[in-house]
Amino acid sequence: MNNVMGTVKKSKDFEFKEFLIRQDQCAMKVGTDGVLLGAWSDVSTARKVLDIGAGTGVIAIMLGQRTKEKAAQVHAVEIDTASAHQARENMQAAPWTDRMALFETSIQEYARTTNQRYDLIVSNPPFFSGGTFSENQDRNDVRHTVKLPHGDLLTSVRKLLSDAGRFCVVLPLIEGMRFKEMAAEYGLFCTKVTRVKPKADKPVERLLLQFEFEDKEEISDELVIQKKARNDWTEAYIELTRDFYLKM
Repeated sequence: MNNVMGTVKKSKDFEFKEFLIRQDQCAMKVGTDGVLLGAWSDVSTARKVLDIGAGTGVIAIMLGQRTKEKAAQVHAVEIDTASAHQARENMQAAPWTDRMALFETSIQEYARTTNQRYDLIVSNPPFFSGGTFSENQDRNDVRHTVKLPHGDLLTSVRKLLSDAGRFCVVLPLIEGMRFKEMAAEYGLFCTKVTRVKPKADKPVERLLLQFEFEDKEEISDELVIQKKARNDWTEAYIELTRDFYLKM
């Protein structure tokens, strides 16, 4: 999904209501997927939060904004040096920077070496497991499951997630369905799914998925982003993102 509802400065910066994202050093820019995940993930019991694959840092910063009242600690892991540098820069500029930390490492290594446990873990993970590699290697690395196979992601989450914690991801429809099946094999069960459509008459493009260790009844709903006209946002989408996008 394309970017929506932000203010772009010099094609590099993305301005939200309470913070600014600089993204000239990142292969993957601010996009609808990440904003959806940052706004949708359940922070109600989150005292410690982890974002896997921080990119620009936008999801981690959004979760920092959403947990201001409970003063939750928000950590992020990013393996790419340029992205890690920019995410750290963006996090340090955020009004709640004192509650944020970024670790420049792989999630596999982080899970192996840390004793931290998190009430909420989020990830906008790579999702192409095959196909032709693009000429843009940086973007290719982010989108293909080469450096972060989904099995490694799930193994890491199992170690890092608290007993009553939640793990949330956003994925395209087919990849999300496959990920849901794989997660169950790792003892992580889908307890909430939101099917995202660009318009009411269009097919589902994304799945927002929440996983927990407890296998319980799944909550399922649907989110439509736009009405018939371009930039004519649905009430549900406005309600979800109004605290972030400038023009909501």
